[in-house]
Amino acid sequence: MLNHLFVQYSYLQVLDFLTTVAFLLQGVREGNPVVRWAIDLAPSPLSGLLAVKLVAIAMGVACWRLGRGRLLLRMNLLFALVVTWNLVALILRSAL
Repeated sequence: MLNHLFVQYSYLQVLDFLTTVAFLLQGVREGNPVVRWAIDLAPSPLSGLLAVKLVAIAMGVACWRLGRGRLLLRMNLLFALVVTWNLVALILRSAL
């Protein structure tokens, strides 16, 4: 069960990364202030975003190794909502 939660978490991080890249390519500013700070601070927006995602994956690994399945489940639910929000926003933006 814990392995599955970590795989799901990693998959959701990739989807969040890709949908954020799609937003950036369309000229949309990042909504998360921490991610926006990392993007602004980094030499390129892509490297800043990648750095944030690497930290997120490291946090997921820590939860997995410490047996924090309940926390992984909650983070999965949060990132599933974030990715869904991103996809809906991208679809609506392209439809206008």
